[in-house]
Amino acid sequence: MLTKRIIPCLDIKNGRTVKGVNFVDLRDAGDPVELAKIYSDQGADELVFLDISATEERRKTLVDLVRKVASTINIPFTVGGGISSVEDVEILLQNGADKVSINSSAVKNPQLINDLAQKFGSQCVVVAIDAKQIDGQWIVHLVGGKVPTELNLFDWAKEVEQRGAGEILFTSMDNDGTKNGFANEALATLSDLVNIPVIASGGAGNIQHFVDTFLEGKADAALAASVFHFKEIEIKTLKTALKNKNIEVRI
Repeated sequence: MLTKRIIPCLDIKNGRTVKGVNFVDLRDAGDPVELAKIYSDQGADELVFLDISATEERRKTLVDLVRKVASTINIPFTVGGGISSVEDVEILLQNGADKVSINSSAVKNPQLINDLAQKFGSQCVVVAIDAKQIDGQWIVHLVGGKVPTELNLFDWAKEVEQRGAGEILFTSMDNDGTKNGFANEALATLSDLVNIPVIASGGAGNIQHFVDTFLEGKADAALAASVFHFKEIEIKTLKTALKNKNIEVRI
């Protein structure tokens, strides 16, 4: 049985880590380089770095900050935000990223998924999908959750897998920052639908929520931000609790 992964997420705006609720009301959560080192030392399995305003501000990811973070950690490192070409990815990989996360650019140009998978391998390509329920349907949103599309979450997930994505990072905008738990019903449907790992994101508030997303949501990994940034859950404690529930984790 594959081990389940715990992934802290650094949402970056203006060079600082921030965290909001339902994608708005952002507050400062600290220095990304310091936080990255803490999480790496505490036993996080991977780290995700999302430059959340890069697409909206029409600029590239903060390469210098990526390089600084990469130099302080020894775990796999995924970077997203403002990536729209093979060249963008080359620069990030040269500066310490192990994988990249694409979202808005993948919807606008689905061929980008194929191109990145072909050039760098599927294991390098994470497609992030931000979705919320509208009239009972999970609808994909772009530009940090600001722009709704016509795409259905499950149809889009299947397509990105077929195009060569190695993982899907699904964030429920309805659950994001609420600390009421992950969107496990949607996650379970996703996990049954695709054959690539699904990372759960949005809603972590306590240890039981992680247990539930692995058992009920069938997630392969769980990503969280504020519960780690504000020291509400310590990664070692979380992993011990998961192990006690017979959920395989790396300790």
